[in-house]
Amino acid sequence: MHCRYSYSFLRVVLFIILLTSISACVNDPNEILALTSKPNQQIDKAEDIVAISSKNGKIKARLFAHQYIRNSSAQPPYIDLNKNLKVEFYNDSGEIQNVLTADSCRYYESLGNILVWDSVQIVSKKGEILKTSELIWNQKIQKFFTEKPVRIITATQILIGEGMEANQDFTWYKISNPKGTVQVNKAEVPK
Repeated sequence: MHCRYSYSFLRVVLFIILLTSISACVNDPNEILALTSKPNQQIDKAEDIVAISSKNGKIKARLFAHQYIRNSSAQPPYIDLNKNLKVEFYNDSGEIQNVLTADSCRYYESLGNILVWDSVQIVSKKGEILKTSELIWNQKIQKFFTEKPVRIITATQILIGEGMEANQDFTWYKISNPKGTVQVNKAEVPK
């Protein structure tokens, strides 16, 4: 008789515990909606990131940014890299060819386009410096573009213009509406 009483008592206690734990699980529908809403699910954030891009086992670029935000729900989806962006571009020998710095960058993954803006500067291995307020990289044709004012400083000249087009490693560039001073050798001046 004592075993039967204990068993019944145990069942009642378990039933009460189960009942109270079910009633304690009350969620505010607004909190659930806020946690599961589409914008919150689609944004990834990180701070102080370093990303390395390689091809065939060789480093092609190393990127540093203080803020990384990826928004997959935007149309088109994008990645923002903000607050003191720095990108080092390497040649096949592993040497730094160019260093790009800017305040902000947006990469449109599906389009393969990159927009870099605010205090954009590129310094080449030769010491040439490009300065502009905005630069666009088109991955399909492997070229940089801008319609904003540009300034290119070399050892012998300062070139200024409105707009520019350049290849991937900045060994070739074309300035739209150029202005500035160009040093010319005496032997090259027509008589």
